[in-house]
Amino acid sequence: MSTTTDQRIRPYQSYVYAYPHKTAYRALPDRPALSGLWAAEGRKDALSLYVHIPFCDIRCGFCNLFTRIGAPDELATRYLDALDRQAAQVREALGDSAPVRFTTAAFGGGTPTFLSPGELERLGDIAEKRMGVDLTAVPLSVETSPATATEDRLAVLAGRGATRISIGVQSFLDAEARAAARPQRRADVEAALARIRAARIPVLNIDLIYGIAGQTSVTWRHSLDAALAWEPEELYLYPLYVRPGTGLGRREPVGEREWDAQRLRLYREGRDHLRAQGYEQVSMRMFRRAGAPPRGPDDYACQTDGMIGLGCGARSYTADLHYSFDYAVETTAVRGIIDEYIATRDFSRAEVGHAMDEDERRRRHLLQSLLQAGGMETAAYRARFGGDPGEDFGAELELFAARGWLDPAAGPGLLRLSEEGLAHSDALGPELFSARVRAKMAEYESK
Repeated sequence: MSTTTDQRIRPYQSYVYAYPHKTAYRALPDRPALSGLWAAEGRKDALSLYVHIPFCDIRCGFCNLFTRIGAPDELATRYLDALDRQAAQVREALGDSAPVRFTTAAFGGGTPTFLSPGELERLGDIAEKRMGVDLTAVPLSVETSPATATEDRLAVLAGRGATRISIGVQSFLDAEARAAARPQRRADVEAALARIRAARIPVLNIDLIYGIAGQTSVTWRHSLDAALAWEPEELYLYPLYVRPGTGLGRREPVGEREWDAQRLRLYREGRDHLRAQGYEQVSMRMFRRAGAPPRGPDDYACQTDGMIGLGCGARSYTADLHYSFDYAVETTAVRGIIDEYIATRDFSRAEVGHAMDEDERRRRHLLQSLLQAGGMETAAYRARFGGDPGEDFGAELELFAARGWLDPAAGPGLLRLSEEGLAHSDALGPELFSARVRAKMAEYESK
């Protein structure tokens, strides 16, 4: 059996952080009522709340998230007004026939701290008073940026119970930041990190990117060590992607094979360096410092439990349907979707989504479990689905084993990726996409 990955395999095909991706979502002709969707949900006592704020002060050249620059003409206020309407209607749709309980919450974007301190207070009120989430009793993660991590905003978040702040630094070298079309100065980054630490929010996460034009092993180590100087509880190491519709996507293409080799080399160097500094690898991207506070409640699992998404750009999960609002990257389209969201009065129905049949549910569970460094216990899969992953996905697992992506030392009853498997997570994940999802994603990309 081969233990060396075929060099012809592209290691960076798609970052799979959720399945299926929103490019597979389509308008739902029946526009199902949320009350019916959630009434059919077996459990609602371990939900996650995600609130999307689609505003940034700048747009990075690599960003393909649902966001726009600025919020003129009181756009942020009108967006919060719509968010308040949506939250009230969604909470009503959840009903009270079964216990409704949130075990985790996150404010993402965009940049939630683009909002003013007063607007952040209102955001917290929407989560607590409309949705019924006790933000001081559950893990609350909030994304920020160097320019918007101000003392007054951080004080609001700390007061509302934020337990984790994630800041996108990407590189501590100004020249590399510019090469990634992210204008920032290291002095501003360091000042923001000092303010975050002064706010005494328990978990600091720093995002770094590898694969930037001109980046070397020396400059990569420089950014890693600059981040480590702050002793962050978490570090995310992201490979740079250049996607259509982004600032970098309009530049001249680089040599793909050479770029793949650069990214793989820098990934391995970063992984090994963080491990040597006492960080545990949780996934290809995520590393946690030894002794860091627990990640979250033991009774919430992203593979099995539901999620409520508020705001355009946010997705919601039930067992039978994943749904959201329309998705776009291009600036004009994003602005049009935000305007439509703000004008919406009736949030009681799902408009865009993807039906999850039994095959899709099994794929999602295997994919999201396998991409974690700890792997997946086959007994848990069997208990949920009544089948064996080797029977359901024999061809895919045989392929992974042949490529050396499965750990032969994992032992019986555990599917776990090898070192090479983790390194090739962005090639492995897409192999588990269904034919239906692949076709929809390809159709979206071809538009």
